[in-house]
Amino acid sequence: MTSPMFEKVTFIGLGLIGSSMARAMKRDNLAGHIVGSARSEETRNKSLELGFIDSAEADPAKAVEDADLVVLCAPLGANAKIAEAMAPGLKRGAIVTDVGSSKMKVIEDVEPHLPEGVHLVPGHPIAGTENSGPASGFAELFDGRYCLITPADSTDRAAFRKVVSMWKEIGAIVDVMSPKHHDRVLAITSHLPHLIAYTIVGTAADLEGHLEKEDADIEEMVETNEVVRFSGSGFRDFTRIAGSDPVMWRDVFLANKDAVLEMLGRFTEDLVALQRAIRWNDADQLEDWFTRTRKIRREVVEQPARSPYVDWQGGHRVGPGSED
Repeated sequence: MTSPMFEKVTFIGLGLIGSSMARAMKRDNLAGHIVGSARSEETRNKSLELGFIDSAEADPAKAVEDADLVVLCAPLGANAKIAEAMAPGLKRGAIVTDVGSSKMKVIEDVEPHLPEGVHLVPGHPIAGTENSGPASGFAELFDGRYCLITPADSTDRAAFRKVVSMWKEIGAIVDVMSPKHHDRVLAITSHLPHLIAYTIVGTAADLEGHLEKEDADIEEMVETNEVVRFSGSGFRDFTRIAGSDPVMWRDVFLANKDAVLEMLGRFTEDLVALQRAIRWNDADQLEDWFTRTRKIRREVVEQPARSPYVDWQGGHRVGPGSED
C-alpha cells in the first residue's frame, strides 16, 4: 500500500461536506490519521461512531496539532474565530484550505491569523445536497463535480498543487479562478437561486395565512397546509434547496453581500420586464424569453461534467500544455 498523501488531516466542521471529504479520503487512503473538530459533543461522538474520523477534539488548537492539512468546513461566519483559535497549534508548512461559498471573505477572515510558514489555499466544491450533519455525508459526493480553487496572490505554489491533487484524487474536476471572480459567478449560479427559493416558500406560506383569514366564514375550510398539500413537482423541485442549512446560508449571503446584491438587482430588472410583458399581453416577448431560457436550461443539463484542468501560475490562469 502506498503511503498517504497527508499523515494527519484535521476537519473543523463535520457536516455534509466535511464528513463526505473525510469519508472519501479514508476510502482512497489519502490520510494516515483524520481528526474531527466540532463544537457539539454529540456531533463529535456521532462522527467517531460513523467511523469517518479517527479521533475528535473540541479545541481547534489541539485538533490541528501536527496536522499537514486543515480543512475548514464550518459556516463562513465562524472562520475568523476558528482561525484565531487554531493558530497556536498550526505547525510550519501546514496547509489550510476550506469549502466555503465566498472566497474573498475566507481570505479576509483566515489569512491574517495564520502563522508564518502556514499556507492558505481557498477552495469550493460545487457539490452538496439539502441535508446536513455528519450522517448526511457520503464518499461519492464529489465524483464528477467541479471544485474551484481560488488562490490569492500570496498562495504557495507547492501547497496549491497538493490541494489540487487531493481534490482530483477524491473524484472532483478541478478548475481555478480568482477569488473575486468566483464570488460574482457563484452569486448568480448558487446564491441567488437559494435566496429566491427561500423567498418563494415564505411568500407562499404568508399568502396562505392571508387567504385563510379571507375564507374564515367558509364552512368547508381546508385544514391541511395547502403549500404542502397542493405543491406540484415544479414547486417541489424549485424549492428543494430551501431545505438547506439556514445558518450556513445566512453566512453566505452576508459574506458575499456585494455580489449577491448586484445579481439581485439584475434579476429584479428582468422580473420587472416580465411583469410588464404579462400586464400588456406581450406574447412575443414572453415566448422569446422562455425559448431562450429553455435552451440555456438544456445546455446546463446536457453539459458533460468534464473540464480541461486549468493551472495557476503567479495569479494567472494557464491552459493545458502551457509551460510551467
